[in-house]
Amino acid sequence: MLTHIINGFSPAYGVLSASFLTVVALFVLYFKFTRPLPTDRGRAFAAQGTLSIGKPTGAGIYFITVYILTSILFIPFSLPIGLTYVLVLFSMLFGFFDDRAEKPWHEYLKGFLDLILSVSAAIVYAVFYGTKIILPVINVRFEMPFVLFVILATLLVWTAINVTNCTDGVDGLSGSMSIVSIASFIILSYLNHIQSDWNYSLIVLIFALLVYLFFNTNPSRILMGDAGSRALGIVLAISALHTGSPFAYLIICLLFIIDGAAGILKISLKRFFGILILKNITTPIHDHYRERASLPNKKYQLKNQTLTARFTIVHMLICLFYLMLVYIVRL
Repeated sequence: MLTHIINGFSPAYGVLSASFLTVVALFVLYFKFTRPLPTDRGRAFAAQGTLSIGKPTGAGIYFITVYILTSILFIPFSLPIGLTYVLVLFSMLFGFFDDRAEKPWHEYLKGFLDLILSVSAAIVYAVFYGTKIILPVINVRFEMPFVLFVILATLLVWTAINVTNCTDGVDGLSGSMSIVSIASFIILSYLNHIQSDWNYSLIVLIFALLVYLFFNTNPSRILMGDAGSRALGIVLAISALHTGSPFAYLIICLLFIIDGAAGILKISLKRFFGILILKNITTPIHDHYRERASLPNKKYQLKNQTLTARFTIVHMLICLFYLMLVYIVRL
């Protein structure tokens, strides 16, 4: 692998090479090879869901595949990192097959596949990296029982996959927020004095997402689809684990949780328990702010680009304040 040659100088050269090749490859793919991608069917109950009908979707198959291939070529490789790439690829493929299907896959099937991936990711991390965790901010470190760690890590990964998938509904939103969260996880791992080769691949993914956003900003030309959003979800969860502070996901991905979990909670309570909540709120939350304003004149309706910018800014502020707090406490 080229990583052995390039990293003879410094891992930074590998990251630079992988990032550059990723950017070039994705610009070529998104300019010239969007015709093989499936087209979006629109979402029946989503705000402005019909606007995306006919656009190429499943574009996540390109940026996920390219980022993983270039990372394998140029960045330090190990068995646990390789197994993690496999799980991300499977998550991407499951999402892409759903994007291509004439009839969307049943929710229970997708939930079951997500569960398999989540359990696998939790076991891989626990076996190779251990079960020691750091509590957010207060820097208390302790070893968690293996079974309990796997259960909680499984819940983390499953939740991350689904809330990230729900957030992908506005041009540029999921990609922008993912970049902020990924960068925050990288910074947090260094604040926790944890050196992980996983962080090198995350830098490459940030470059991949920036190229995707070039084509996904409003009005978008392509959509990441489930191929991108579900893969990003598992990446975000695994990144939280690699910081040593998995509970930090609750803060660094807080807007993902609020936006996506509201819809999951609303539907689950209604379907399984007949409980109606949030009746006057359209979910995911971004749809509420985009389409269902509380005033008759719809004063607070937000256009796509405004909503993306404001959500991303709030997301950045939350992450920055949290990272600053961690840094100050660790001084």
